[in-house]
Amino acid sequence: MSNENTEHPNIDIPRIERAVREMLLAIGEDPERDGLRKTPTRVAHMYAELFDGLRESPEKHLETMFDEDHHEMVALRDIPFNSMCEHHLMPFEGKAHIAYIPGGKVVGLSKLARIVDTFAHRPQVQERLTSQIADLLAQKVHVKGCAVLLEAVHTCTTCRGVKKSGSVMVTSALRGLMQTVDKTRAEALALLRGQ
Repeated sequence: MSNENTEHPNIDIPRIERAVREMLLAIGEDPERDGLRKTPTRVAHMYAELFDGLRESPEKHLETMFDEDHHEMVALRDIPFNSMCEHHLMPFEGKAHIAYIPGGKVVGLSKLARIVDTFAHRPQVQERLTSQIADLLAQKVHVKGCAVLLEAVHTCTTCRGVKKSGSVMVTSALRGLMQTVDKTRAEALALLRGQ
């Protein structure tokens, strides 16, 4: 096990290593076996990476916005993301699609992807993740409306339990005009679905 934690100073790497070692013992494995000897350290560093969104504010990605006289819909589709289901600590991954109508400011496209990643890199459920992205845009960017659509495959459904490979969960969150104006909602969802 490692003694230094310079790469992830806010994560208790040794504690995760001890927990993984205990888990290996609990399932009847030998953590000293050649293939498993470094597994606790590898898992600890993996968890530090997968959960780095816990120590990052998604709002920091909105520090730079641009004044633009653009009042039509802006959409970014097919943003890849991965997250960890908080119910079984198993990964889910997919694509996020975001549309918004600016309220005077536009957000850099890379910032939208960073916001998705920051929220996704926490213990999550897809429903909350979808709402968190939409709420941040509505509250901090002051958009006139936004729509967030997430499609993801959950390994807690494909690899365990019902074991239904190929199933895709789709969630949406609508705010402002996207929620209240039928025509605007239909346009946004068509853009996000690629229709």
